[in-house]
Amino acid sequence: MSPGLPRGTIKLKPEDFVVDEIPAYEPSGEGSHLYVRFKKTNLTTDEVVKAFARALRVERRDIGVAGLKDKVGVTTQWISVPAADASTDEHVASVAIDGVEILERRRHANKLKTGHLRGNRFTVVVRDVDAARAGEVVAALTRIGERGVPNAFGEQRFGRDGDTHERARAWLTGKERAPSDPRLRRFHFSALQSAIFNAVLAHRVADGSWDVPLLGDLLKKEETGGIFVCTDVQLDRERARQGEVCPTGPIVGDRMRQPEADALDLEQRISLPLIEGIDLRRARSLGEGTRRPLRLRVADLSHSFLDSSLHEADSSALAGAPHAGCAMTVRFVLPKGAYATTVLSNAFSISDAGRLERSGERPDEREERQLATLTEEE
Repeated sequence: MSPGLPRGTIKLKPEDFVVDEIPAYEPSGEGSHLYVRFKKTNLTTDEVVKAFARALRVERRDIGVAGLKDKVGVTTQWISVPAADASTDEHVASVAIDGVEILERRRHANKLKTGHLRGNRFTVVVRDVDAARAGEVVAALTRIGERGVPNAFGEQRFGRDGDTHERARAWLTGKERAPSDPRLRRFHFSALQSAIFNAVLAHRVADGSWDVPLLGDLLKKEETGGIFVCTDVQLDRERARQGEVCPTGPIVGDRMRQPEADALDLEQRISLPLIEGIDLRRARSLGEGTRRPLRLRVADLSHSFLDSSLHEADSSALAGAPHAGCAMTVRFVLPKGAYATTVLSNAFSISDAGRLERSGERPDEREERQLATLTEEE
């Protein structure tokens, strides 16, 4: 969050944050799993899955989920449930869950797995925007649409107190006892991986190289996803400028591919102190490691301003309006594993009303919610 940016508030009500999952494939119409597309309001994905499991009398682990969606919002997504016979279709059709609307049911051959989605389409209302600074917001959104943004993990990755990665370090180095729940151990480790990635990214944002290849960088091809080593800096920088490739950063693990030369020196200087005393080989079951693009491309980005009665209004008129604040709608598409707040925080100093709402929850409630926020990449 940049304090110098115009302020903005999100999630004042669920309808302000709309997310539509973009599936990796369409259900075939045949098979032993029933894919269910639903819309949920002010519920976590995990809460909905548990409700389906109770209603259908199946195990929670037998229900497939491609990705997890925010609680404070109106979100649409797919899940799969085991459906050995036709009675499952009838049972699903009769399921009634407060805050959930079943939109579609179709059969498919396999269980839906984590990561089986292309991305998410966001429609976010940002409120309390200083109307006098509307021009700054528009200029920032234009830059984001053209260049993308640093692909940081959002605050929600690190728990309400922002210390989940520190808790992971404590038990991974033997200073504390590890959580008994394997899902929580995995959540902690993923937070540590994310903190290390963010640290490397922050350094490269500071020196201007977050989207500029360095010698030895592991570069990702934007179209195909292929990874290769940067050996011709001048050539690859031109390719990066044209949007063909981008540098990647570390999601640490025993089998993560390491960069070379200058990029390796930079990553090790930042990451080694953060994993000192941790045996990544023993932690392999928590995450083997991978690479993550440093640049997040934002597709189909558009915006519109709203007047006080929530009717579309002309942005140039609002920029000179006498009232202190206005609202605007920002629409965009992100690949899986990317955060809407990461995009918005490059145009606004964001206040997340949904996050503030959770500040009074009990520790057991917070832990359960953390288990339900493992991201789509994992």
